[in-house]
Amino acid sequence: MKPIIFTLVGQDKPGLISDLAKTVYAMGGNWLGSNFSHMAGHFAGFVQVDIPLEKHQVLMERLSEHPDLKIHLLPGEISQDDKLQSVTIDITGNDKSGIVQELTQILSQFNLNIIKFDSRLESAPNWGGELFKAKATIAIAADFDLDSLQEALESVANDLMVDIEIQ
Repeated sequence: MKPIIFTLVGQDKPGLISDLAKTVYAMGGNWLGSNFSHMAGHFAGFVQVDIPLEKHQVLMERLSEHPDLKIHLLPGEISQDDKLQSVTIDITGNDKSGIVQELTQILSQFNLNIIKFDSRLESAPNWGGELFKAKATIAIAADFDLDSLQEALESVANDLMVDIEIQ
């Protein structure tokens, strides 16, 4: 078995995940993980499966023929991030342009890798606007100085009018 990753996007409709799961199962594969979202009327996501190496090409051919999805496949690799600890950063505040850019720039300055990033807008009826919420999971070495990161994030939190919590 060898991991393979595929990304997909297409017009959303019922049964898309079931179609993918049936294809993977029929090829002797094992579904390891996935993340899907409905965005602007489309279905988007990515999947990691283990499948026999000799079936990778056939899987790519079958998935490329899917009538409703555009699918891109890549062979999986061993990640060095698996050997690191992870920390979660929660961000909440009134929506405004530049929040993601400012925060990810700080993470980049510390040479930190984002393992997972989820963001969304929610209605904030008490304030009459949109509330931006995000959760970033980052990989850090055991001896990483979290206090320095906290300081750097707090330095932009006031300008961005967001609350930032590191867990």
